[in-house]
Amino acid sequence: MMSQGFDLQADPATVAASLKAEATALEGRLRRLREAVHVVNTRIASIAESLQTLHDTAPTHGGGGRQSGSPDDAHPRG
Repeated sequence: MMSQGFDLQADPATVAASLKAEATALEGRLRRLREAVHVVNTRIASIAESLQTLHDTAPTHGGGGRQSGSPDDAHPRG
């Protein structure tokens, strides 16, 4: 991140303080990203559960059960 230019001869205490501030900011961003990933994972699980429920309760057509695969599989080209 280091958006500020650092003089290689800068005071080590100043550099250390700046790096500590940057690390703190990065830790905050990482925490927010982890929270966002958790929200997305929770939503994915919820949607997957809803889809499974719909699949389990959907009436079958043609008496043969539901087929998996893409619609293109049912109509071969050639």
